[in-house]
Amino acid sequence: MNLNSKLVVSVAIGLFFIQGVSFSQTKMSPELLWKLGRVKGLGLSKDKKHVFYEVATPDVEQNKMVKQVYSVSVLGGKTRMVDHVDSIETIYRVSPDGKYDLRSYPVKINKVYGSDMYSDLSKSNVYIYESLDYRHWDSWDDGQFNHVVITPIHQGRLDKIQSKDIMLNEPYDCPQRPFGEDKEDMIWSPDSKRVIYVAKKKFGTAYTLSTNTDIYEYNLETDKTANLTEGMMGYDRKPAFNKKGKLAWLSLKHDGNEADKEDIVVYDGLKKRNLTQHRDSIHVEEFIWSEDGKVIYFSAPLNGTFQLFSVNDPISDKQLPTVRQITKGDFDIKHVIGQSGHLLVVSREDMNHAVELYTVDVTTGQMNALTHVNDLVYSTLNLCRVESRRVLTTDGKNMLVWVIYPPDFDRTKKYPTLLYCQGGPQVPLTQYYSFRWNFQLMASQGYIVVAPNRRGMPGHGTAWNEQISTDWGGQVIKDYLSAIDAVSKESFVDKTKLGCVGASFGGFAVFTLAAVHENRFKSFIAHDGVFDFRSMSGTTDEVFFDHWETGGFYWEKNNPVVQRSLTQSPSNYVEKWNTPILIIQGGKDYRVPIEQGQQAFQAAQLRGIKSKFLYFPDENHWVLIPQNALVWQREFYKWLRETLN
Repeated sequence: MNLNSKLVVSVAIGLFFIQGVSFSQTKMSPELLWKLGRVKGLGLSKDKKHVFYEVATPDVEQNKMVKQVYSVSVLGGKTRMVDHVDSIETIYRVSPDGKYDLRSYPVKINKVYGSDMYSDLSKSNVYIYESLDYRHWDSWDDGQFNHVVITPIHQGRLDKIQSKDIMLNEPYDCPQRPFGEDKEDMIWSPDSKRVIYVAKKKFGTAYTLSTNTDIYEYNLETDKTANLTEGMMGYDRKPAFNKKGKLAWLSLKHDGNEADKEDIVVYDGLKKRNLTQHRDSIHVEEFIWSEDGKVIYFSAPLNGTFQLFSVNDPISDKQLPTVRQITKGDFDIKHVIGQSGHLLVVSREDMNHAVELYTVDVTTGQMNALTHVNDLVYSTLNLCRVESRRVLTTDGKNMLVWVIYPPDFDRTKKYPTLLYCQGGPQVPLTQYYSFRWNFQLMASQGYIVVAPNRRGMPGHGTAWNEQISTDWGGQVIKDYLSAIDAVSKESFVDKTKLGCVGASFGGFAVFTLAAVHENRFKSFIAHDGVFDFRSMSGTTDEVFFDHWETGGFYWEKNNPVVQRSLTQSPSNYVEKWNTPILIIQGGKDYRVPIEQGQQAFQAAQLRGIKSKFLYFPDENHWVLIPQNALVWQREFYKWLRETLN
């Protein structure tokens, strides 16, 4: 491990990342938000004494992200800048015995382009497909697939690709598209004799209809591959061994449902056991084995936060595993980086603070900050008060609602108020810190933000999470209205200045509420929202999602679930729209494709409603390019000033 670098104290690191920031500021602004360093834990050193982490900092002028790797002791203190990322032990995929390297390489298998099929037409620009899955997330299929390659290591260097391709000439991806990572989708066994990898061994139309990824085991000695999750029909992912060779992974039950309850399954080579299925409220986000291999530490949403838990693997099948909550508080712990003795290294964030790395004492839950990348920025800000409330829904449930107040909140005054509609739809609304839908930024512009944990969010029990599927326009919309109505009873809420904003499913909710809000709202903003179920079904890249959430295909005339879903399409109710609306759309969004935003904008314009179309041709379902992101923020608040203030 080469740490040739200059020593930098944490305070200096903070200064480096906020150079050019005016310390006279007392409130968050879009420009300041896009100067913050974004911290990502990479792993621990081999001796478990240091943590490696990456900081990505926006360079708005150059319109790119600048990344640098650092290390810090797990006990805290001074920070070192790492010159060579490849020197970090945690980034190598070398087998434990040091003989092989494990990597993923793109391999061209299928002919897609006109020039692939007609060598005399090399300048043609044509794509030719015979099945679905011709585009995914934000890119078109080019006939290449990510293959796992095992390569011998000689004399300290990697040979060229010449050894075992464990998915030879098969059109399957590992790591999984679009968000799979090498370190999660392919791992070595402790004895270096096996490679475990994740793949969805389906192709074309069948691929788009299924979520059935499996865990495969390739044996280097026998040259044979076994499916370890045969008969387990949902997502199986993130395999990890303990030191004794027991394998664990995350598993969902149903094929086609990407938002199922996610559990931890362990496998000792003979039998499998689900460690968390008996806890209805537990939807596991990620996990690591303890150093002794007897306990698994994991993160999961709980009551509007992400917390850290542990679960044991009992020796007897007659004993239920014991789940223990380690941390408590209004913050999110989503990522567990590694363990060093009694300390776990985790990421932590809340609605007032971007991610920093912390240690957690696994016995007491005590937390200590390791990184301080953005401390100096936050020390200059008036932070927002964040309050949790319980609101009674129309069907008699107590719903958690986050309320975020402006930094200089004065309850004797009246404030414009925004209802925030979360996407997903089954994504928890917790204490996360977004660089687009940033509650601190919204509140700092003078708005109260109301953010309900409405139907369809994990962390409140499986029934609560599942109730949204096939009923997008039902109880969940009533939940939104219950939340804004409850908070609007407060004297400090200006009921004449209510707005409603959201993206993805949240954009769908905005389009729906625009028809049923009965003049509650003066302004709407929808980003990449679903507007029309029929065209969504015909263009989205993940057909399984649309099929599960609407209950089938739109041509199934005798399917009452599908037909009810179709009646909830916002396109059916445009005649009831009467309120200004800003519609935002990414050109490379193939999850909720461009025609959804186009149709909504065209309808608003033809109805004579004040409306604006903000189009990002180079962005996908998100906005990631620095200058694009700042345009997004400026247009967002410009629209609110025009229509709400």
